[in-house]
Amino acid sequence: MQKSVRKTLFLSLLIFSLLFLISCSKVAGGETPPDTAARLKAVQTGTQGIVLRIMPNAPPPIIYDRNELVAIVDVDNKGNFPLEPTECFIQVTGFDPTIIKGSMNSPHSCAENYPGIFEGKTIYNLNGGTNQIEFRSPNVILPPGVQEYSPILNFLSCYHYHTIANPQICVDPLFYQVTSQQKTCIPKSVGMTGGQGAPVAISNVGVEMTGGRAVFTITINNIGGGRVLSPYANYQECGQASIARTDEDKVVFDVKLAGASLVDCKPRDKIVRLNNGIGQIFCTFNIPGSTAYETPLSIDLDYSYMQSFTRPIKIVKTPE
Repeated sequence: MQKSVRKTLFLSLLIFSLLFLISCSKVAGGETPPDTAARLKAVQTGTQGIVLRIMPNAPPPIIYDRNELVAIVDVDNKGNFPLEPTECFIQVTGFDPTIIKGSMNSPHSCAENYPGIFEGKTIYNLNGGTNQIEFRSPNVILPPGVQEYSPILNFLSCYHYHTIANPQICVDPLFYQVTSQQKTCIPKSVGMTGGQGAPVAISNVGVEMTGGRAVFTITINNIGGGRVLSPYANYQECGQASIARTDEDKVVFDVKLAGASLVDCKPRDKIVRLNNGIGQIFCTFNIPGSTAYETPLSIDLDYSYMQSFTRPIKIVKTPE
């Protein structure tokens, strides 16, 4: 009897220990390394940043004047860069502010009433942060003699964003002096498809060895369907006249290669200008050592982004 009790107790402790070990071995964001790697790939790809959606019937397609006008916008951070409340704004334009008044005329932070940082997608949350913004005009009044007014409301998102990529590239300081059989890799261009979880993407990294130096040609593309702006543009009020032509199509960049010393990057002011949505960066590094090896090239693109969509409405004079 005593032996049976001890055996039962031992089995109970063994089962408890196994359950404890299993629970401790779980990885946040994935049950196994392959699962975590798959989630990480989902985070690191994609072509979107901030995405706006209008709630059904808000605003309604037609209303009487002397009534409240309400527009409700769902805001999603579909990219992987987290935003401070001061880094993303939504504004409604395209209407006469003497007819439609109230908060319709003011920029709203994407993180309005949101608890803290407006996060992007992570391995713990592949959908990213989501919020809801309300624009309200308490009393729409048509001018005397005007029977109807049909503006096209333009919902505009303007935000600061980063594209961060670390493509694995091969460098070979003795490219022309050692046979290919002695090399673990051969320097070649790296194509990058699917984006990096942001509306501006690195599409290709070319590699050319010249002695102990590596010359990288980095091609970037605007793939998000909106307008690229300088990170120094006044994106808080981009629906107004605060955005100049000189703010458009500018991306600030930073390129690093671990263990290598930077010789030069062009453009030298670290600002690449996009032409038809495409730009190129040229960086040269001194490569140490005497063997070929693979290493990540760290690329950080810094910019603002502007995107919009429209919704027509009709305001009809209230019968008297």
